Amino acid sequence: MQRAVAPPPVYYADSAPPPPEPPVRGRLWRMLGWVSIGLSVVLVAGSLTAYGFWRRLDGQIDREDVGGRLGEHRPPKLNNSLNILMMGSDSRAGENARYGTEAGQRSDTTILLHISPGGQSAIGISFPRDSMVQMPPCKRRNGTTVPAQFGMINAAFSNGGPACTWRTIESLTKIHIDHYVEVDFAGFKRVVDALGGVEICVPRRIDDPKAELHLRAGRQTVRGDQALGYVRTRYVLGDGSDLDRIKRQQAFMASVVKKATDKGMLTDPGRTYDFLSAATKSIKADKGLTLSVMQKLAGSLGGMSAGKVRFVTVPVEAFPQDKNRVQFAQAAAEPLFRAVREDNKLPQPEPVAAPNKVQPVPPTQVRLGVYNASGTGGLAQRTADQLTERGFQVVKVGTARKPVPHTQILYGAGAERQAARVSIAVPGHQSRPWASAKPGYVYLVIGRDGATLRGLGPMVPKMAGEIRADRNICAPT
Repeated sequence: MQRAVAPPPVYYADSAPPPPEPPVRGRLWRMLGWVSIGLSVVLVAGSLTAYGFWRRLDGQIDREDVGGRLGEHRPPKLNNSLNILMMGSDSRAGENARYGTEAGQRSDTTILLHISPGGQSAIGISFPRDSMVQMPPCKRRNGTTVPAQFGMINAAFSNGGPACTWRTIESLTKIHIDHYVEVDFAGFKRVVDALGGVEICVPRRIDDPKAELHLRAGRQTVRGDQALGYVRTRYVLGDGSDLDRIKRQQAFMASVVKKATDKGMLTDPGRTYDFLSAATKSIKADKGLTLSVMQKLAGSLGGMSAGKVRFVTVPVEAFPQDKNRVQFAQAAAEPLFRAVREDNKLPQPEPVAAPNKVQPVPPTQVRLGVYNASGTGGLAQRTADQLTERGFQVVKVGTARKPVPHTQILYGAGAERQAARVSIAVPGHQSRPWASAKPGYVYLVIGRDGATLRGLGPMVPKMAGEIRADRNICAPT
């Protein structure tokens, strides 16, 4: 005979849920190839303020006018976010001849970097090169037109260069792209070397003569050919698929961002300038990415930390006609694209506490239980996920048996400053003490009037396997 399970407690307007369990550990989070340069540049450029330095760096960028080749019916610009298309070219021309004699030129890696309004966060969205997509007609540099076609997404680059890849991504996502950045193999190596190398972690010893890759197991710093071999190799690490290589490239990109935003890097003008000089010598970009645009971008990103940067892959599924190819999983991909399109709300300014008011603590010092007393299924978990995203320690998520009319913020002994922080994050609800609460804990009880977080626009949803730039580099991807 099974033991009877007690029903969940009822929470009324003048009561609160029982104290939460002890804190639980948060979940780990989960892009790149040759274009680590693009994101790294904008993340560290804020440390250079001298106009002369900017002019010198600006003059090193190879620019192309693509405006007349993007088509007349582009997605509208809906907000003040910034979308930069970053491409890694597999060209074998010039310095890249040593990597083979493959004909043509394709985008070996394609990433859409989305920077939220105000530079509060960034996300890199990777488009697998084996994705089968419908490509629009594209104009070549010589004025001829390549007709619309169905094929692998990386073919767009060989059809009409960066402008064709730009137009293809816009047609697939309906996201307005502002600029593009391109880097090749040799440029990638220069950037990594200018950083002083990038830290990686491999599960076992690697010897891959084809990729010129020889690595010992564990943590290590790679430079030059070793770094390039690590992001290029496909068959000696993982399952040999392009999707698995993308995961490794994302982890590498995360490590690049972490290194580029390191305090030692940002406070050393010499190191920063050397890095940016190598970067600007290594990239191609559109003519619209002007000096003033870069300065404005750098200013908005000056305070961004590695923890605010994450990398995801467009959800895909097997392509029915070819098991070696994939196609977008539209049901899962469209919410991601929509969130990026509609990311139009700047964070609301935080209220300043008066001298005689309680001074709130940072979110990381708040131990919080979130309980659903609204009658709307899943609301507590969604709210808890959003609060976790903002740094709160959500230690308990629960559901009430019956709804209550108004959302409450309750706290135990010693948690008044923590409750003040929750009141800022969830405005419109005053906090109050609760004698039965566990000391040091705060309780958010969501009533029928809901709980809208301050300044939260359409969130870019969490994606399976995403990687955050402040991750432990040896954590599994």
